[in-house]
Amino acid sequence: MPQYAVLIYSPAPADPMDLTPDYAALLDRYPAQVTELGGQIVTGFALQPSTTATAVRGDLVTDGPFIEAKEVVAGFFILEAPDLDVALKIAKLNPATIDGGVEVRPLFEFPAE
Repeated sequence: MPQYAVLIYSPAPADPMDLTPDYAALLDRYPAQVTELGGQIVTGFALQPSTTATAVRGDLVTDGPFIEAKEVVAGFFILEAPDLDVALKIAKLNPATIDGGVEVRPLFEFPAE
């Protein structure tokens, strides 16, 4: 089954410890919704707040995110879904779409020889 990276964007600094109980309840329901649509979450990770980021550009290393932004990457997960249409239906149900957004990208596979 094809795999997709689903990038979660939330308002900066996207601290996972600041989730409201209502938002946490939506997250708890999400895996069942994914399964109902024929998908499977392979693995996922929440990131520390953007204030903990360190940016590297060549030899320059600076504290803070790569760029200042209103929304930052808060986490990501790998999704298996029958096709992109199903992956997008699953992404639309993600609670992050309430005040942030998600980005869906197919994982790269080397072409068959």
